[in-house]
Amino acid sequence: MIRFDKITKVFEDGTEALKDVSLTIPAEQLVVIIGPSGCGKTTLMKMINRLEVPTSGEVYVDGKTVTSVDAVELRKTIGYVIQRIGLFPHMSIERNASLVPNLKGWPKEKTYGRIYELMQMVGLDPTQYLSKYPLELSGGQQQRIGVVRALAGNPEIVLMDEPFSALDPVSREQLQIETKKIQKKLKKTIVFVTHDMDEALKIADLIVVMRNGQIEQIGTPRELIESPINHFVQNFIGVERINRKRSVGKRTLQEYIPFFEQDEHFPYLVVDASILIEEAIALLENEGTKNLLVKKGMQKLGFVNQSVILHAILAKEEVL
Repeated sequence: MIRFDKITKVFEDGTEALKDVSLTIPAEQLVVIIGPSGCGKTTLMKMINRLEVPTSGEVYVDGKTVTSVDAVELRKTIGYVIQRIGLFPHMSIERNASLVPNLKGWPKEKTYGRIYELMQMVGLDPTQYLSKYPLELSGGQQQRIGVVRALAGNPEIVLMDEPFSALDPVSREQLQIETKKIQKKLKKTIVFVTHDMDEALKIADLIVVMRNGQIEQIGTPRELIESPINHFVQNFIGVERINRKRSVGKRTLQEYIPFFEQDEHFPYLVVDASILIEEAIALLENEGTKNLLVKKGMQKLGFVNQSVILHAILAKEEVL
């Protein structure tokens, strides 16, 4: 488990990058930190392996402050994948991937076995690629090697700083899928920084939304889609994306106004247009009433019943 306790970071030029941030990252989950450029997400992540140091506050890993551990030893226990990959061009793929295991003094057989296994996980044939050099690989292949290198020393924590943002869409999607699969299989704690909301929603167990050095909301992808805490989070996710991804039951009746019937249907209950679809259906089932008169303030918008709701949902889903 990783815990940030009242973290503040002020740079020498006076920029306050983080403002009293407290956050707990659960073990064995893929946690995405997202927000606009300059919100402090990368600065926060870099404090886990002490590439950045707080002006005040403490960072804990498994109950110990990171400052109580030698920085070099700490970094040997934390995998790190960055956008620029950082492979050494004069070293073979095998040597690049073996760096941390070698620093840890692993036997050669153990190191090779670990790398061989990881190469297979990221979809690269070790017999074909381990002898190659970075410049012989595509960008997507190099980034896969970056993931292998980060995992080679069997760290419990892996930090990933916008690792796929420079890749083409196909390679990016493949690596997102593979990263999620690897995390589920190896049970690592992955802290993943991105500015891409679609990427966050696709891979995350938990999403941390930041703005101006502070945390706006923490939640699962489903929680953010269905219950954005404020207009910033809603707009950052995107209203269209929310409408596409959230469950039908969490949408409101007012989103289906064009499908309402205008002829009076008795008996009916009067409801506000802001109620959720699931609430409207519950009323129709539990109250024994076949129709709802939907109003917005004093304005009558029309009548709905279960048949109208179903037709509206199906029609709108085709559009979405």
